[in-house]
Amino acid sequence: MSERRFMAWALPRGVGMPPGPGLTVGVGGAEIQYLDADAGWIRSLTESLGESSGPIVARPAREIAAVLGLVGRRFLDPNDPLREEALRLLPPTAGVSREMAEAVLDGMATDWTEARLSAMATTEFGSVGALDRFVAHGDGRTLVVGPKLSFQIVSGSVPGVSVNAMLRSLMVKGPTLVKPGRGDVVLPVLFARALREADPVLADSVAVVYWPGGRESLEDGAMSSASVVTAYGSDAVVTALRARAPVSTRFVAYHHRLSAGVVGRRALAPDAIDAVVGDVARAVAMFDQRGCVSPHVVYVEEGAAIDPPAFGTLLAAALRALEDELPGGSLEAVEASAVHQVRGTAELMAASGSGVEVHHGGGASWTVIYDPSPAFSPSCVGRVVRVKPLPRLSVLARLIAPFGAHLQTMGVAGVGDDDLESLAEALGRVGVSRVAAFSEVPFPPSTWHHDGGGPLRDFVRYVDLEGT
Repeated sequence: MSERRFMAWALPRGVGMPPGPGLTVGVGGAEIQYLDADAGWIRSLTESLGESSGPIVARPAREIAAVLGLVGRRFLDPNDPLREEALRLLPPTAGVSREMAEAVLDGMATDWTEARLSAMATTEFGSVGALDRFVAHGDGRTLVVGPKLSFQIVSGSVPGVSVNAMLRSLMVKGPTLVKPGRGDVVLPVLFARALREADPVLADSVAVVYWPGGRESLEDGAMSSASVVTAYGSDAVVTALRARAPVSTRFVAYHHRLSAGVVGRRALAPDAIDAVVGDVARAVAMFDQRGCVSPHVVYVEEGAAIDPPAFGTLLAAALRALEDELPGGSLEAVEASAVHQVRGTAELMAASGSGVEVHHGGGASWTVIYDPSPAFSPSCVGRVVRVKPLPRLSVLARLIAPFGAHLQTMGVAGVGDDDLESLAEALGRVGVSRVAAFSEVPFPPSTWHHDGGGPLRDFVRYVDLEGT
Protein backbone atom coordinates (compact mmCIF):
# COMPACT_ATOMS: atom_id res chain seq x y z
CA MET A 1 0.00 0.00 0.00
CA SER A 2 1.26 3.49 -0.81
CA GLU A 3 2.46 5.51 2.18
CA ARG A 4 -0.02 8.17 1.12
CA ARG A 5 -2.99 5.82 0.88
CA PHE A 6 -5.09 5.51 4.00
CA MET A 7 -7.85 2.97 4.60
CA ALA A 8 -10.50 5.10 6.29
CA TRP A 9 -12.31 2.58 8.48
CA ALA A 10 -12.06 0.56 11.69
CA LEU A 11 -14.66 -2.12 12.39
CA PRO A 12 -15.67 -4.35 15.30
CA ARG A 13 -14.70 -8.00 15.19
CA GLY A 14 -17.18 -10.16 13.33
CA VAL A 15 -18.38 -7.42 10.99
CA GLY A 16 -17.68 -8.34 7.39
CA MET A 17 -16.72 -5.93 4.67
CA PRO A 18 -19.49 -4.54 2.43
CA PRO A 19 -20.00 -6.36 -0.87
CA GLY A 20 -19.02 -3.42 -3.08
CA PRO A 21 -15.41 -2.66 -4.01
CA GLY A 22 -13.51 -0.07 -2.02
CA LEU A 23 -13.36 3.40 -3.53
CA THR A 24 -10.52 5.91 -3.50
CA VAL A 25 -10.56 9.69 -3.41
CA GLY A 26 -7.55 11.96 -3.79
CA VAL A 27 -7.01 14.57 -1.07
CA GLY A 28 -4.04 16.92 -1.08
CA GLY A 29 -1.69 14.46 -2.70
CA ALA A 30 -2.91 11.57 -0.54
CA GLU A 31 -5.39 8.81 -1.32
CA ILE A 32 -8.22 7.97 1.05
CA GLN A 33 -9.67 4.53 0.46
CA TYR A 34 -13.16 4.11 1.83
CA LEU A 35 -15.74 1.33 1.92
CA ASP A 36 -18.44 1.22 -0.72
CA ALA A 37 -21.13 0.68 1.89
CA ASP A 38 -24.87 0.47 1.33
CA ALA A 39 -27.78 1.00 3.70
CA GLY A 40 -28.14 -2.72 4.37
CA TRP A 41 -24.53 -3.07 5.45
CA ILE A 42 -24.82 0.00 7.66
CA ARG A 43 -27.81 -1.57 9.40
CA SER A 44 -25.88 -4.78 10.04
CA LEU A 45 -22.99 -2.72 11.41
CA THR A 46 -25.23 -0.78 13.79
CA GLU A 47 -26.88 -4.02 14.93
CA SER A 48 -23.47 -5.43 15.80
CA LEU A 49 -22.56 -2.29 17.71
CA GLY A 50 -25.86 -2.38 19.59
CA GLU A 51 -25.16 -5.94 20.68
CA SER A 52 -21.86 -4.77 22.19
CA SER A 53 -23.66 -2.60 24.75
CA GLY A 54 -23.85 -5.46 27.27
CA PRO A 55 -20.07 -5.87 27.74
CA ILE A 56 -19.36 -2.13 27.87
CA VAL A 57 -22.18 -1.47 30.36
CA ALA A 58 -20.69 -4.13 32.64
CA ARG A 59 -17.30 -2.39 32.71
CA PRO A 60 -16.55 0.08 35.53
CA ALA A 61 -16.28 3.59 34.10
CA ARG A 62 -12.88 4.13 35.72
CA GLU A 63 -11.60 1.03 33.94
CA ILE A 64 -12.88 2.36 30.62
CA ALA A 65 -11.15 5.70 31.28
CA ALA A 66 -7.92 3.87 32.08
CA VAL A 67 -7.96 1.88 28.84
CA LEU A 68 -8.83 4.91 26.72
CA GLY A 69 -6.13 6.93 28.48
CA LEU A 70 -3.58 4.21 27.80
CA VAL A 71 -4.29 4.57 24.08
CA GLY A 72 -4.46 8.35 24.22
CA ARG A 73 -1.02 8.65 25.83
CA ARG A 74 0.52 6.93 22.84
CA PHE A 75 -0.30 9.96 20.69
CA LEU A 76 1.77 12.13 23.05
CA ASP A 77 4.81 9.84 23.14
CA PRO A 78 7.43 11.07 20.63
CA ASN A 79 8.90 7.57 20.47
CA ASP A 80 5.64 5.76 19.73
CA PRO A 81 5.18 4.60 16.12
CA LEU A 82 1.47 5.42 16.40
CA ARG A 83 2.24 9.11 16.89
CA GLU A 84 4.70 9.09 14.02
CA GLU A 85 2.14 7.46 11.73
CA ALA A 86 -0.39 10.14 12.68
CA LEU A 87 2.11 12.93 11.98
CA ARG A 88 3.01 11.38 8.63
CA LEU A 89 -0.61 11.11 7.50
CA LEU A 90 -2.10 14.34 8.87
CA PRO A 91 -0.39 16.83 6.52
CA PRO A 92 -1.61 15.27 3.25
CA THR A 93 -5.09 14.33 4.52
CA ALA A 94 -5.89 17.37 6.66
CA GLY A 95 -3.99 19.97 4.62
CA VAL A 96 -1.85 21.12 7.55
CA SER A 97 1.90 21.56 7.89
CA ARG A 98 3.94 19.01 9.84
CA GLU A 99 4.49 21.65 12.53
CA MET A 100 0.77 22.34 12.77
CA ALA A 101 0.05 18.60 12.93
CA GLU A 102 2.36 18.32 15.94
CA ALA A 103 0.77 21.31 17.68
CA VAL A 104 -2.77 20.06 17.05
CA LEU A 105 -1.96 16.52 18.18
CA ASP A 106 -0.27 17.74 21.36
CA GLY A 107 -3.21 20.00 22.18
CA MET A 108 -5.91 17.45 21.40
CA ALA A 109 -4.33 14.34 22.90
CA THR A 110 -3.78 16.06 26.23
CA ASP A 111 -7.49 15.44 26.83
CA TRP A 112 -7.24 11.79 25.81
CA THR A 113 -5.66 10.78 29.12
CA GLU A 114 -7.20 8.88 32.01
CA ALA A 115 -7.01 11.89 34.34
CA ARG A 116 -8.78 14.24 31.91
CA LEU A 117 -11.46 11.70 30.99
CA SER A 118 -12.20 10.92 34.63
CA ALA A 119 -12.30 14.64 35.45
CA MET A 120 -14.82 15.18 32.67
CA ALA A 121 -17.13 12.48 34.07
CA THR A 122 -16.73 13.77 37.62
CA THR A 123 -17.53 17.32 36.56
CA GLU A 124 -20.61 16.21 34.63
CA PHE A 125 -22.09 13.71 37.10
CA GLY A 126 -20.48 14.40 40.46
CA SER A 127 -18.54 11.15 40.37
CA VAL A 128 -17.36 8.59 37.83
CA GLY A 129 -19.25 5.98 39.84
CA ALA A 130 -22.59 7.52 38.84
CA LEU A 131 -22.12 5.69 35.53
CA ASP A 132 -21.85 2.34 37.35
CA ARG A 133 -24.51 2.39 40.07
CA PHE A 134 -27.32 4.36 41.65
CA VAL A 135 -26.08 7.33 43.65
CA ALA A 136 -27.87 9.65 46.05
CA HIS A 137 -30.00 12.30 44.36
CA GLY A 138 -32.57 14.43 46.16
CA ASP A 139 -34.87 12.17 48.16
CA GLY A 140 -33.85 9.08 46.21
CA ARG A 141 -31.15 7.73 43.94
CA THR A 142 -30.30 8.06 40.27
CA LEU A 143 -28.32 6.15 37.65
CA VAL A 144 -26.70 7.69 34.56
CA VAL A 145 -27.41 5.60 31.46
CA GLY A 146 -25.59 6.05 28.17
CA PRO A 147 -27.04 5.42 24.70
CA LYS A 148 -27.46 1.93 23.33
CA LEU A 149 -25.87 3.37 20.19
CA SER A 150 -24.72 6.82 19.16
CA PHE A 151 -24.16 7.85 15.56
CA GLN A 152 -21.77 10.76 15.24
CA ILE A 153 -21.30 12.76 12.05
CA VAL A 154 -18.23 14.96 12.42
CA SER A 155 -16.96 17.66 10.10
CA GLY A 156 -13.39 17.40 8.88
CA SER A 157 -12.30 20.97 9.61
CA VAL A 158 -10.15 20.19 12.66
CA PRO A 159 -8.23 16.92 13.14
CA GLY A 160 -8.99 15.16 16.41
CA VAL A 161 -12.58 16.28 16.94
CA SER A 162 -13.79 12.82 15.87
CA VAL A 163 -11.70 11.22 18.60
CA ASN A 164 -13.21 13.58 21.17
CA ALA A 165 -16.66 12.55 19.95
CA MET A 166 -15.76 8.87 20.16
CA LEU A 167 -14.40 9.17 23.71
CA ARG A 168 -17.47 11.01 24.97
CA SER A 169 -19.75 8.17 23.95
CA LEU A 170 -17.47 5.45 25.28
CA MET A 171 -17.06 7.24 28.62
CA VAL A 172 -20.83 6.98 29.22
CA LYS A 173 -20.73 3.32 28.13
CA GLY A 174 -22.35 3.94 24.78
CA PRO A 175 -21.26 2.07 21.62
CA THR A 176 -20.69 4.48 18.77
CA LEU A 177 -20.47 4.72 15.01
CA VAL A 178 -18.30 7.67 14.02
CA LYS A 179 -18.48 9.07 10.51
CA PRO A 180 -15.55 11.54 10.32
CA GLY A 181 -15.16 14.32 7.83
CA ARG A 182 -12.58 14.03 5.08
CA GLY A 183 -10.00 16.15 6.89
CA ASP A 184 -10.32 14.15 10.12
CA VAL A 185 -10.20 10.54 9.01
CA VAL A 186 -6.73 9.69 10.31
CA LEU A 187 -6.89 10.15 14.07
CA PRO A 188 -10.20 8.35 14.83
CA VAL A 189 -9.21 5.37 12.69
CA LEU A 190 -5.76 5.16 14.28
CA PHE A 191 -7.27 5.50 17.76
CA ALA A 192 -9.80 2.74 17.11
CA ARG A 193 -7.10 0.44 15.73
CA ALA A 194 -4.87 1.09 18.75
CA LEU A 195 -7.84 0.44 21.03
CA ARG A 196 -8.25 -2.90 19.31
CA GLU A 197 -4.67 -3.78 20.35
CA ALA A 198 -5.22 -2.61 23.93
CA ASP A 199 -8.69 -4.01 24.61
CA PRO A 200 -10.48 -5.95 21.84
CA VAL A 201 -13.74 -6.19 23.79
CA LEU A 202 -13.99 -2.43 24.31
CA ALA A 203 -12.98 -1.87 20.69
CA ASP A 204 -16.01 -3.89 19.59
CA SER A 205 -18.10 -0.93 20.76
CA VAL A 206 -16.53 1.38 18.17
CA ALA A 207 -16.77 1.67 14.41
CA VAL A 208 -15.21 4.43 12.34
CA VAL A 209 -16.38 4.58 8.74
CA TYR A 210 -15.73 7.42 6.33
CA TRP A 211 -17.86 8.08 3.26
CA PRO A 212 -18.24 11.25 1.20
CA GLY A 213 -20.98 13.60 2.34
CA GLY A 214 -24.43 13.54 0.83
CA ARG A 215 -25.12 9.80 0.96
CA GLU A 216 -28.46 10.11 2.69
CA SER A 217 -29.31 6.41 2.57
CA LEU A 218 -26.28 5.61 4.74
CA GLU A 219 -27.00 8.44 7.15
CA ASP A 220 -30.67 7.51 7.43
CA GLY A 221 -29.83 3.84 7.98
CA ALA A 222 -27.51 4.71 10.85
CA MET A 223 -29.87 7.28 12.39
CA SER A 224 -32.74 4.80 12.37
CA SER A 225 -30.75 2.51 14.69
CA ALA A 226 -29.24 5.13 17.00
CA SER A 227 -30.68 6.47 20.23
CA VAL A 228 -28.43 9.56 20.04
CA VAL A 229 -27.24 11.38 16.93
CA THR A 230 -24.60 14.09 17.15
CA ALA A 231 -23.90 16.26 14.13
CA TYR A 232 -21.00 18.66 13.63
CA GLY A 233 -21.09 20.85 10.55
CA SER A 234 -22.52 23.78 8.69
CA ASP A 235 -25.99 25.09 9.43
CA ALA A 236 -27.28 23.54 6.21
CA VAL A 237 -25.85 20.09 6.99
CA VAL A 238 -27.14 20.08 10.57
CA THR A 239 -30.58 21.31 9.51
CA ALA A 240 -30.93 18.57 6.88
CA LEU A 241 -29.87 15.83 9.31
CA ARG A 242 -32.16 17.08 12.07
CA ALA A 243 -35.12 17.03 9.68
CA ARG A 244 -34.48 13.38 8.79
CA ALA A 245 -33.71 12.05 12.28
CA PRO A 246 -36.45 9.94 13.90
CA VAL A 247 -38.57 11.89 16.37
CA SER A 248 -37.62 9.49 19.19
CA THR A 249 -33.88 9.99 18.61
CA ARG A 250 -32.03 12.57 20.65
CA PHE A 251 -30.32 14.97 18.27
CA VAL A 252 -27.30 16.95 19.48
CA ALA A 253 -26.30 19.73 17.09
CA TYR A 254 -22.91 21.43 16.87
CA HIS A 255 -23.65 23.83 14.04
CA HIS A 256 -21.42 26.52 12.54
CA ARG A 257 -19.78 28.65 15.22
CA LEU A 258 -17.73 31.86 15.28
CA SER A 259 -15.26 33.19 17.83
CA ALA A 260 -13.70 36.56 18.51
CA GLY A 261 -11.46 38.35 20.98
CA VAL A 262 -11.06 41.55 22.96
CA VAL A 263 -7.92 43.28 24.17
CA GLY A 264 -8.45 45.77 26.99
CA ARG A 265 -6.36 48.81 27.79
CA ARG A 266 -4.40 47.03 30.54
CA ALA A 267 -2.75 44.80 27.93
CA LEU A 268 -1.87 47.65 25.61
CA ALA A 269 1.14 48.96 27.51
CA PRO A 270 4.59 48.71 25.86
CA ASP A 271 5.87 46.29 28.51
CA ALA A 272 2.93 43.87 28.05
CA ILE A 273 2.13 44.02 24.36
CA ASP A 274 4.60 41.46 22.98
CA ALA A 275 3.17 38.55 24.99
CA VAL A 276 -0.41 39.58 24.24
CA VAL A 277 0.16 39.91 20.50
CA GLY A 278 1.92 36.54 20.45
CA ASP A 279 -1.01 34.82 22.16
CA VAL A 280 -3.52 36.43 19.80
CA ALA A 281 -1.48 35.45 16.74
CA ARG A 282 -1.28 31.82 17.86
CA ALA A 283 -5.02 31.70 18.58
CA VAL A 284 -5.71 32.96 15.05
CA ALA A 285 -3.15 30.67 13.40
CA MET A 286 -4.01 27.42 15.17
CA PHE A 287 -6.00 25.06 12.90
CA ASP A 288 -5.34 27.59 10.09
CA GLN A 289 -8.48 29.32 11.41
CA ARG A 290 -10.73 26.37 10.57
CA GLY A 291 -11.72 25.77 14.19
CA CYS A 292 -14.90 27.00 15.82
CA VAL A 293 -12.63 28.54 18.47
CA SER A 294 -10.59 30.51 15.90
CA PRO A 295 -11.02 34.30 16.37
CA HIS A 296 -12.39 36.14 13.33
CA VAL A 297 -12.41 39.62 14.87
CA VAL A 298 -10.25 41.12 17.63
CA TYR A 299 -11.61 44.24 19.32
CA VAL A 300 -8.98 46.57 20.76
CA GLU A 301 -10.00 49.06 23.42
CA GLU A 302 -9.21 52.68 22.61
CA GLY A 303 -7.43 55.13 24.88
CA ALA A 304 -4.21 53.20 25.54
CA ALA A 305 -0.59 53.84 24.61
CA ILE A 306 -0.94 51.39 21.72
CA ASP A 307 -4.00 52.22 19.64
CA PRO A 308 -6.03 49.75 17.53
CA PRO A 309 -4.27 50.44 14.19
CA ALA A 310 -0.87 49.97 15.84
CA PHE A 311 -2.10 46.72 17.37
CA GLY A 312 -3.03 45.54 13.88
CA THR A 313 0.49 46.28 12.66
CA LEU A 314 2.02 44.38 15.59
CA LEU A 315 -0.34 41.44 15.06
CA ALA A 316 0.68 41.26 11.41
CA ALA A 317 4.35 41.11 12.43
CA ALA A 318 3.58 38.32 14.89
CA LEU A 319 1.70 36.28 12.27
CA ARG A 320 4.58 36.83 9.83
CA ALA A 321 7.06 35.51 12.41
CA LEU A 322 4.78 32.60 13.30
CA GLU A 323 5.02 31.31 9.73
CA ASP A 324 8.54 30.09 10.55
CA GLU A 325 7.46 28.22 13.67
CA LEU A 326 3.95 27.14 12.67
CA PRO A 327 3.62 27.45 8.90
CA GLY A 328 0.19 27.48 7.36
CA GLY A 329 -1.05 24.48 5.42
CA SER A 330 -2.52 24.25 1.96
CA LEU A 331 -5.86 25.87 1.19
CA GLU A 332 -8.43 24.36 -1.13
CA ALA A 333 -9.15 26.37 -4.28
CA VAL A 334 -12.37 27.87 -2.93
CA GLU A 335 -10.62 28.84 0.31
CA ALA A 336 -7.69 30.47 -1.50
CA SER A 337 -10.15 32.36 -3.69
CA ALA A 338 -12.01 33.65 -0.62
CA VAL A 339 -8.76 34.94 0.92
CA HIS A 340 -7.88 36.67 -2.34
CA GLN A 341 -11.30 38.33 -2.53
CA VAL A 342 -11.18 39.50 1.10
CA ARG A 343 -7.75 41.02 0.57
CA GLY A 344 -8.79 42.69 -2.68
CA THR A 345 -11.91 44.22 -1.17
CA ALA A 346 -9.98 45.51 1.84
CA GLU A 347 -7.27 47.01 -0.36
CA LEU A 348 -9.88 48.87 -2.40
CA MET A 349 -11.38 50.26 0.80
CA ALA A 350 -7.91 51.28 2.03
CA ALA A 351 -7.24 53.11 -1.24
CA SER A 352 -10.52 55.00 -0.90
CA GLY A 353 -9.40 56.71 2.30
CA SER A 354 -11.79 54.79 4.56
CA GLY A 355 -9.18 54.26 7.24
CA VAL A 356 -8.83 50.55 6.50
CA GLU A 357 -5.30 49.14 6.69
CA VAL A 358 -4.26 45.82 5.16
CA HIS A 359 -1.30 43.60 6.02
CA HIS A 360 -0.84 40.16 4.47
CA GLY A 361 1.73 37.50 3.79
CA GLY A 362 1.56 37.37 0.00
CA GLY A 363 1.88 33.66 -0.73
CA ALA A 364 1.18 32.89 2.93
CA SER A 365 -2.50 33.12 3.77
CA TRP A 366 -2.26 35.25 6.93
CA THR A 367 -4.05 38.59 6.62
CA VAL A 368 -4.70 41.36 9.14
CA ILE A 369 -7.26 44.01 8.27
CA TYR A 370 -7.66 47.03 10.52
CA ASP A 371 -11.23 48.24 10.02
CA PRO A 372 -12.44 51.35 11.88
CA SER A 373 -16.04 50.17 11.63
CA PRO A 374 -16.86 48.43 14.95
CA ALA A 375 -19.56 46.15 13.51
CA PHE A 376 -18.77 42.44 13.85
CA SER A 377 -17.91 40.86 10.48
CA PRO A 378 -16.84 37.21 10.08
CA SER A 379 -13.76 36.43 8.04
CA CYS A 380 -12.79 33.38 5.99
CA VAL A 381 -10.37 30.57 6.83
CA GLY A 382 -6.66 31.00 6.31
CA ARG A 383 -5.56 33.16 9.25
CA VAL A 384 -7.64 36.16 8.20
CA VAL A 385 -8.48 38.41 11.14
CA ARG A 386 -10.04 41.86 11.44
CA VAL A 387 -8.88 44.28 14.11
CA LYS A 388 -11.55 46.77 15.20
CA PRO A 389 -11.61 49.65 17.68
CA LEU A 390 -13.69 49.40 20.85
CA PRO A 391 -14.53 52.64 22.66
CA ARG A 392 -15.23 50.83 25.94
CA LEU A 393 -15.79 47.25 27.12
CA SER A 394 -19.43 47.82 27.96
CA VAL A 395 -20.47 48.12 24.30
CA LEU A 396 -18.89 44.84 23.15
CA ALA A 397 -21.94 42.67 23.82
CA ARG A 398 -24.15 44.97 21.76
CA LEU A 399 -21.73 44.90 18.83
CA ILE A 400 -21.60 41.11 18.60
CA ALA A 401 -25.25 40.44 19.48
CA PRO A 402 -26.46 40.16 15.84
CA PHE A 403 -24.32 37.02 15.51
CA GLY A 404 -25.29 35.63 18.91
CA ALA A 405 -26.76 32.37 17.59
CA HIS A 406 -23.37 31.46 16.12
CA LEU A 407 -20.97 32.81 18.74
CA GLN A 408 -18.83 30.52 20.81
CA THR A 409 -15.49 31.62 22.32
CA MET A 410 -14.31 35.10 23.28
CA GLY A 411 -10.57 35.44 23.89
CA VAL A 412 -9.68 38.12 26.42
CA ALA A 413 -6.60 40.04 27.54
CA GLY A 414 -6.15 43.16 29.59
CA VAL A 415 -9.52 42.98 31.35
CA GLY A 416 -9.27 43.35 35.11
CA ASP A 417 -10.85 40.92 37.56
CA ASP A 418 -13.32 43.58 38.62
CA ASP A 419 -14.66 43.86 35.06
CA LEU A 420 -14.16 40.33 33.76
CA GLU A 421 -17.16 38.66 35.37
CA SER A 422 -19.61 41.37 34.37
CA LEU A 423 -18.21 41.34 30.82
CA ALA A 424 -18.48 37.54 30.62
CA GLU A 425 -22.09 37.66 31.81
CA ALA A 426 -23.01 40.27 29.23
CA LEU A 427 -21.33 38.26 26.48
CA GLY A 428 -22.98 35.07 27.65
CA ARG A 429 -26.42 36.59 27.53
CA VAL A 430 -26.02 37.45 23.84
CA GLY A 431 -24.68 33.99 22.90
CA VAL A 432 -21.02 33.50 23.87
CA SER A 433 -20.56 30.22 25.73
CA ARG A 434 -16.86 30.47 26.63
CA VAL A 435 -14.59 33.32 27.76
CA ALA A 436 -10.89 32.47 28.05
CA ALA A 437 -7.41 33.92 27.90
CA PHE A 438 -6.06 34.01 24.33
CA SER A 439 -3.38 31.49 25.30
CA GLU A 440 -6.13 28.99 26.19
CA VAL A 441 -8.46 29.72 23.27
CA PRO A 442 -7.31 26.97 20.83
CA PHE A 443 -7.73 24.04 23.21
CA PRO A 444 -10.67 24.16 25.65
CA PRO A 445 -10.37 21.93 28.74
CA SER A 446 -12.09 18.56 28.72
CA THR A 447 -14.61 19.90 31.23
CA TRP A 448 -15.85 22.80 29.09
CA HIS A 449 -19.54 23.16 28.35
CA HIS A 450 -19.36 22.57 24.61
CA ASP A 451 -21.52 25.25 22.98
CA GLY A 452 -23.07 25.81 26.39
CA GLY A 453 -24.11 22.18 26.93
CA GLY A 454 -22.64 19.20 28.75
CA PRO A 455 -20.23 17.13 26.63
CA LEU A 456 -21.31 13.93 28.41
CA ARG A 457 -24.76 14.93 29.64
CA ASP A 458 -25.87 15.40 26.04
CA PHE A 459 -25.47 11.64 25.57
CA VAL A 460 -27.22 10.29 28.64
CA ARG A 461 -30.54 9.89 30.33
CA TYR A 462 -31.20 9.49 34.03
CA VAL A 463 -33.04 6.70 35.83
CA ASP A 464 -34.49 7.85 39.15
CA LEU A 465 -35.16 5.41 41.97
CA GLU A 466 -37.49 7.12 44.40
CA GLY A 467 -38.07 6.35 48.04
CA THR A 468 -35.76 4.62 50.53
